Amino acid sequence: MGIHRIGLVVPSSNVTVETEMPALLNRHADARFSFHSSRMRMQSVSPEQLRAMNAQRERCILELGDAGVDAILYACLVALMSVGPGEHQRVEGLIAEQLATGGSEAVIRSSAGALVEALRAVHAERIVLVTPYMRSLAEQVVAYIEAEGIQVSDWRALEVADNAEVGCIPGDRVMDAARSLDRTGADALVISACVQMPSLDLVQAAEDEFGLPVLSAATAGVYSLLRALDLPVDIPGAGGLLRADAPAPALP
Repeated sequence: MGIHRIGLVVPSSNVTVETEMPALLNRHADARFSFHSSRMRMQSVSPEQLRAMNAQRERCILELGDAGVDAILYACLVALMSVGPGEHQRVEGLIAEQLATGGSEAVIRSSAGALVEALRAVHAERIVLVTPYMRSLAEQVVAYIEAEGIQVSDWRALEVADNAEVGCIPGDRVMDAARSLDRTGADALVISACVQMPSLDLVQAAEDEFGLPVLSAATAGVYSLLRALDLPVDIPGAGGLLRADAPAPALP
């Protein structure tokens, strides 16, 4: 069994995605993975620092190309969504061109694009979500998702600006925010619209509690990477999205 090399482009202050992505993908029964990161300097989740961080993208892609990765995830959702609608398509296209020029055949996905892809995979037309961002950035995330034709009927912004602090937001606080949402008519809940806000222990529990599909930026990223690598989507304990290809239960 070969090893699929996953490249992660992450803000320098992020720690969660490099914890949650391996934890999820290493549950896969039929594939093995290794993980390789390149970092863009960013400490505060502000428009200015997000712009400065995005300017470091090309260096990160060069570094990961040197590692011979099979797939790359641009792992900062708000960095792209804050620019404006469709930005994930533009950036993924630019990265694909850069990789091809360098002779790399790696596939590219972004957390922003992966969330949209995953919401469409669960046929979500109306959602609710929880973000860690300041309200102004959260509004841009909502507008970005709605520009993709998915209605956001209710949302919460936890308003944590320091990115290191985002990685320490307690699960109870996230769940309380989720419980406070008006979920009437919602097709799905995004419990963490940020790869830095921890969600791995919450997704399945929230899905069991609320009785609707629950996604996070992390589970959406895993879904998108597996689809891009043409691997079965069958990872237990992380919500229905990641059991898309699970065998049907045997009839009694």
